[in-house]
Amino acid sequence: MENSYSESYKAAGVDITAGYRAVELMKQHVERTRNAGVLDSIGGFGGLYALPQTGGSQPVLVSGTDGVGTKLQIALLMDKHDTIGIDCVAMCVNDIICTGARPLFFLDYLAMGKVVPEKVAQIVAGIAEGCVQSGCALVGGETAEHPGVMPEDDYDLAGFSVGLVDKSQIIDKSRVAPGDVLIGIASSGVHSNGFSLTRKVFDVTKEKLNTHCAELGKTLGEELLVPTRIYVRSILKLVSEVDVHSVGHITGGGFFENIPRALSNGNGAVIEKKKLAISPIFELIAKTGNIPERDMFNTYNMGVGMCVTVAASEADKAVRILNEAGETATVIGEVKAGVEGVELV
Repeated sequence: MENSYSESYKAAGVDITAGYRAVELMKQHVERTRNAGVLDSIGGFGGLYALPQTGGSQPVLVSGTDGVGTKLQIALLMDKHDTIGIDCVAMCVNDIICTGARPLFFLDYLAMGKVVPEKVAQIVAGIAEGCVQSGCALVGGETAEHPGVMPEDDYDLAGFSVGLVDKSQIIDKSRVAPGDVLIGIASSGVHSNGFSLTRKVFDVTKEKLNTHCAELGKTLGEELLVPTRIYVRSILKLVSEVDVHSVGHITGGGFFENIPRALSNGNGAVIEKKKLAISPIFELIAKTGNIPERDMFNTYNMGVGMCVTVAASEADKAVRILNEAGETATVIGEVKAGVEGVELV
């Protein structure tokens, strides 16, 4: 890369040497995610990954893609970029794990107004941490410089992951039945959804984000930048020991959109609000913005990042396994026939 330099391109706003420097700085983070399936290092035209044997007869690839959304604006105002990559990975792998698939690898796409190698390295450090937490490899990505299209300090981040599951082991919600129980697994906070409403409610500025908030025991910015929890290892542990009927990732659309996606036709969910440990941040959002309860449950995870459905006879075992795996899990409701969508009681 030593001879690759264009004065004309730099004059147009793109410094390709900064891109090369960014790649060098990120390599140490990428190496943390390397596993047995990785066949090359970053820098080629495509990431090579050898599929492991599933032990079954019909291996199925499961893919997921997502971004971080306007949570990025909090990172920009705080000038803190080393955790937002965890969110990006989480939003992809937490979707994949709902099918029972184990994430294999991840790729990112980072668009920036101006490539600052040190900032890129911070972002990729977070991506690598997310990959380590979920047991998948960071096999490549793309960093693009967009002068004249994005402000120099601005960037956007998206990702893509692929997982593997044997066809016979796919969790597809078809066996969800009335009488099944719903187990809520605690979130780490707002995760990566609802930030357009959150930013409007708090009218966020750098000063407000850096102000200590008594209700939270930290600054508002610190709370909002808490990374999305990654549930891959605990869900894989659960499905290896319990017959799981469905798994739902509670993201944008909250309870009312996402729980029905994990239920079979003709069935709804009755959720007992008293069994929910609603995080202080959601109480603060509702109070500050005068947000109605239904809108809160239709926008945020309300303290539940994942919802698992099992037979009632398996509930105690499932809760114990999840808690032993480091989660905070509890029964929050049940599946009922004739209920439309989600009913809060």
